Amino acid sequence: MPMLRELTHRASARRRSRYVDFVSAVHTRTRRDYLRERVIGVDKAACATIAKQFGRDYWDGERQYGYGGYTYDGRWRPVAEQMAAYYRLKPGDRILDVGCGKGYLLYEFTQVLPGARVAGLDISAYAIAHAKPEIKPFLRRGQAVKLPYPDRSFDLVMSINVLHNLHNYELRRALQEVERVGKRHTCVVVDSYRNEREKVNLLYWQLTCETFYTPKEWEWFFKESGYTGDYGFVFYE
Repeated sequence: MPMLRELTHRASARRRSRYVDFVSAVHTRTRRDYLRERVIGVDKAACATIAKQFGRDYWDGERQYGYGGYTYDGRWRPVAEQMAAYYRLKPGDRILDVGCGKGYLLYEFTQVLPGARVAGLDISAYAIAHAKPEIKPFLRRGQAVKLPYPDRSFDLVMSINVLHNLHNYELRRALQEVERVGKRHTCVVVDSYRNEREKVNLLYWQLTCETFYTPKEWEWFFKESGYTGDYGFVFYE
C-alpha cells in the first residue's frame, strides 16, 4: 500500500488519464483468418507453448506461432507521429518502450522527432538481436516487472500490445513500474473484448495472453494498481 499511495501522489501533478486510440489503424490493416490460421488443423496448445518462448518461431516463423515474419515496413510511423503530436514531445525528450520487440516504433520516433532520446526493453533476446540496426544500441533485455531505470526518468513511457502477456499478479507490478519511471506521460495498450464474438476471436487468435479483460475491468485494474496514465485497447472484431 505505501507504493500505491506514493504513485497516486506522484500522479497528482499529471493530467487525468484517458482512453486514447493510437493503434487501431495498424491492427486492422492485417487480415486474420482466426479459425484457419490458429485453430483448425493446428495444435493450439503446442503452438502457444512455442510462442511463449518469444524466439525465432514467434517473430519470424510460421503464422501459427506468431507474427509469421515481423519485418520493418513503416507501419508504425503514423503511430509515432500521432503520439509525438498528442503528447507534445520535443527534441531531447526521453522515450521508453516497454516490450519494444525489434524496436520499430522507437525507430520511427527518432525519425519524426529528431533529437529524441529513446530506450527499449524486451524479454526476447531474439527480438533485440534482430532489431533494426539503427535502434539496436538503445535496446536491452529485461522484464516489465522490474524496469532498470530511475524514478521519473522518461517523458513518455509506452507499452503497446505487451502487458496482457503477464499474469495479473505480474501485471500489477508492471503497471506500477511504468508509473514509477514516467515523468510526464504514460500509455499502455492491451487486448480486450466488448462482446462474446470479440472474446471468442481473441481466444482463437491469441498465443501468449495471460490476462485479458473487458474495458471496464481493465479500467478497474488500472485504478487498483495505481496506474494513472493513458490507455488503449485492441479488439478482435
